[in-house]
Amino acid sequence: MMRWGYVGTVATFGLGLCLSPTAVWAEPAYVSVVREYVETIVKPMVNMPIVRKAIEDQNAKFGNISDANIQVLDNTYRAEVQSGGWEMVRRLLNKPVSRYLKTKQDDSQGAILEFFVTDRHGLNVGQGTMTTDYWQGDEDKFLKTFAKSSDDIFIDRAERDEQTQLLETQASFVIKDENAKPIGIATVTIAIDAL
Repeated sequence: MMRWGYVGTVATFGLGLCLSPTAVWAEPAYVSVVREYVETIVKPMVNMPIVRKAIEDQNAKFGNISDANIQVLDNTYRAEVQSGGWEMVRRLLNKPVSRYLKTKQDDSQGAILEFFVTDRHGLNVGQGTMTTDYWQGDEDKFLKTFAKSSDDIFIDRAERDEQTQLLETQASFVIKDENAKPIGIATVTIAIDAL
């Protein structure tokens, strides 16, 4: 009888810890390392006039673009990636902001595998390498940052790339203009092992 009382007490205590509001969920170890890298290395790269101006120009160009037109742009881009036509892709990669991001990506010593910025609609403004799609507005990188007006860095789940075998994650955050108004997002794919 004494044994069951002890087990019941331990089980109740353990359940109480799980349900307690003070119970803490520990984030994966890589999250704090990636967050620190983004805060100290990536954000200063993004907080530059060449990046902000490119985003502001595209925001002015697209204004209140319709969802249907966003889909047309994204579908055109995806079709070019599939077919190898790359007219839209080449135009995007040749923009000064894309060349700037590519330089920063190359200078990262393998830590940054992909680097792009979007406008307020989630449409790519500049990218260091070719992305699989042009519109990010329906993905967590945009929905958990810009769409929520969040100042947090969204760090996605880490995954091992099948081809390179690198452990990777994406980190995204809101870019603001000089008046602290959100204008777009930046996303970096980071090789965790290179940090």
